[in-house]
Amino acid sequence: MADIDILAPEKKAKKQGCSLICGVDEAGRGPLAGPVYAAAVILPEHFDLPGLNDSKKLSPKKRELLDQLIREQAISFCIASASEQEIDEINILQATFLAMKRAVSGLSTVPDIVLVDGNRDPGLSIKTECIVGGDAKSASIAAASILAKVARDKVMQQLHEQYPMYCFDKHKGYPTKLHYEKISEYGVSPVHRKTFLKKYFAGKAQ
Repeated sequence: MADIDILAPEKKAKKQGCSLICGVDEAGRGPLAGPVYAAAVILPEHFDLPGLNDSKKLSPKKRELLDQLIREQAISFCIASASEQEIDEINILQATFLAMKRAVSGLSTVPDIVLVDGNRDPGLSIKTECIVGGDAKSASIAAASILAKVARDKVMQQLHEQYPMYCFDKHKGYPTKLHYEKISEYGVSPVHRKTFLKKYFAGKAQ
């Protein structure tokens, strides 16, 4: 069981007759580089995930520990992404929805309901409930947030090894001072989101 009471949405869904409850969350909407990730997780009725919480409130070490436990205990889970190219082509919101759809469709078990973090419905073909701040209110969404975050961080580490000059291992692609300095020094890489940098380069041109 979780250390904090973040099972209210699951309890509500069960009262509505839903037994297989899936949580969905994303990681990486804000960065200037790298893909956006989403995870879908169906937890069993009884689980042992000590300290389960919103991934942003956990240390990297705690996230990795919980990531392993979630993978071991989940009835089903799937992690998916949308690339930098897809983000530039269809915008970050639609790319996030695309990653969520891929994650849910990749589950080995079809859930009765999907609990999605946020207030925007991704347009799944399954009954969906959007929960603002869901990663701190729903155990299923919190678990999904951890899987998505850990998976994306690992990819950014790989991109760091491929493009070490950008220091992706430090900022994970987010718009930090260091990241902008590296972009100014080395230009845009193939894994940067071009649409995210238009305003930056427009300001530079003035």
